[in-house]
Amino acid sequence: MHPGISDRHALVTGAGHGIGAAVARALLGSGARVTATDVDPAALGALADELGPGLRTHVADVADPAAVEAAFVAGEAAHGPLDILVNVAGVLRPGRVVDCSDEDWAATFAVNATGVFHACRSAARRMVARRSGAIVTVASNAAGVPRAGMAAYAASKAAAAMFTKCLGLELAGHGIRCNVVAPGSTDTRMQRDLWADEHGADAVVAGDLGTYRVGIPLGRIAAPSDVADAVLFLASDAARHITMHDLYVDGGATLRA
Repeated sequence: MHPGISDRHALVTGAGHGIGAAVARALLGSGARVTATDVDPAALGALADELGPGLRTHVADVADPAAVEAAFVAGEAAHGPLDILVNVAGVLRPGRVVDCSDEDWAATFAVNATGVFHACRSAARRMVARRSGAIVTVASNAAGVPRAGMAAYAASKAAAAMFTKCLGLELAGHGIRCNVVAPGSTDTRMQRDLWADEHGADAVVAGDLGTYRVGIPLGRIAAPSDVADAVLFLASDAARHITMHDLYVDGGATLRA
């Protein structure tokens, strides 16, 4: 159990799959009341069936500011004032820059960067009035090191990370902490969609000199729960004196470049 999680209300975006679902499980397992949002109603329904009445679900696209605000209103109606926001919603459209369409670029930023802005703005307006709260944005280690074929994704995650740190500076005087978790390769549906075959995990761990990509020194890709544990720590009172921090959870893959 993490101090300061039990009986608090946490809203998690992108909670239908992967890291977002793992974060919702971890928060609920530590005694939080959780509002889970996603664009996938079927995934939210399955998560609700798994986790039970402590979970409130709300279908919302983080790219739509009205839908985001409606999710916060519904969440607070069910679970009371918001204490924790975790931004997990994200999309990946891989491809080289010369092949990247305007629509691919815009859609990537709409979710990965602007979606974080929408959720943080709704959360911050509530938290400032109450002078407490914690915000954690799940970005990516790609935000800190160049990746071939992932320029739009990496740039959008870098934008989300820096936005979260700037927000943390603005909100520090109100007792609100804002931090970033930067996962590396994690065993999610998004990761598996990049694999050419059943040996995809081995290839990720080994790295690829042809694309100037370092492997993973710890010799394994992350489980979603590894990332969720880092989120839980930064959202909890155990991290009460930590803000504007970027915590890499990548097995050493970026050599902390």
